[in-house]
Amino acid sequence: MPDFFKTSSHTQDSAQGTSARKEAVMNSIRSELAIVNVQELINKATEKCFTKCVPKPGTSLTSSDEACLARCLDRYMEAFTVVSRTYTARISKESSQLRGAAAEI
Repeated sequence: MPDFFKTSSHTQDSAQGTSARKEAVMNSIRSELAIVNVQELINKATEKCFTKCVPKPGTSLTSSDEACLARCLDRYMEAFTVVSRTYTARISKESSQLRGAAAEI
């Protein structure tokens, strides 16, 4: 007598394939979002630092303009790194807590 409540190995393989495709798509989207975020960061930092450090644009930058731009961009990147690490740690911690709570259920 056939057991209609058992999942066939074909169905399980299909579900695993679908899950793997979903994960691949999600990873691709995450990568694209990361690229967009970096581009936005660079554009915003360039705009803000240029506005701050180059009061009178000309055909070339003065050495003080260059130094100001370098310091400004360094600070911007340091701040971004701190925020990113903190955010990543927070997400990781919350994810672990959710997995722990789900395991207890």
